[in-house]
Amino acid sequence: MKRAPTHSYPGLNLGRRHASADRASEVVTFGFWVFLMSDLVYFGLMFAIYITMIDAQAGGPGPHELFDLKSIFAQTLILLTSSLTVGLAMLALKYNLPRWRIVFWFSVTLLLGLSFLVLEIRDFMAMAEKGGIPQRSGFLSAFYGLVPLHGLHVATGCLWLFVLGIQLRIFGLTDLLMSRVVRLALFWHFLDLIWIGIITIVYFGGLTYG
Repeated sequence: MKRAPTHSYPGLNLGRRHASADRASEVVTFGFWVFLMSDLVYFGLMFAIYITMIDAQAGGPGPHELFDLKSIFAQTLILLTSSLTVGLAMLALKYNLPRWRIVFWFSVTLLLGLSFLVLEIRDFMAMAEKGGIPQRSGFLSAFYGLVPLHGLHVATGCLWLFVLGIQLRIFGLTDLLMSRVVRLALFWHFLDLIWIGIITIVYFGGLTYG
C-alpha cells in the first residue's frame, strides 16, 4: 500500500489536523523560503563587506573600545529564547491546542523581540557617545550597514507578531492565518540564524582581528 505523498516545502508542516491549511500553505511557504534565501544573499554581501573593513578604522574607535560583550550576551540569550517561544506557538498550532496558547507564546516572543531592540538601540547610543558613528570609518560604516539591518528585520517581525496576534484573536485559526503563522515562524528562526552569524563574525571576529 502506497503512503500518502509528503509535502516538499521546508518548515513545520501543519499535519493531518489542519489538512486543508497544510495543502493551501505549501506553495506560498516554499515561495517564502525563496524570499528568505534572497535575503540571505544580501546579508552575505554585508558580512563580506564587514570582513574586508575590520581594519579600516581610520584612527577612530574600534571593536575593543565600542563593543559591550555583556549586552551582546544578553541580546543573544533573549533572541534565542524567543526562537523557543515561537517554536512552542507552532507546536500549539500543529497539535490543535487552545488558540490562547498560540497568542500567549506570540505575546512572549513579541516582548522578547522588543527587549532585544531596546538593548541594541542602547548599544548604538553608547557607541555614538564614544565616537562610533557610521561616517567615522569604513569599519563603522560596514558595522552600521549590517547590524541595524538585522535589527530592522527584528522590528518588522515584532510588528508582524502584533498584527497577527490581533488577527488570531478576532478571526480565529483560519487556513490563511495558519499559513501566515508558519511563515512568521520561519522568518523568526531565520533572524536567529543571522544573529548567530553576527555575534560570530561581527563581534567575536571584530574583537579578534580588529
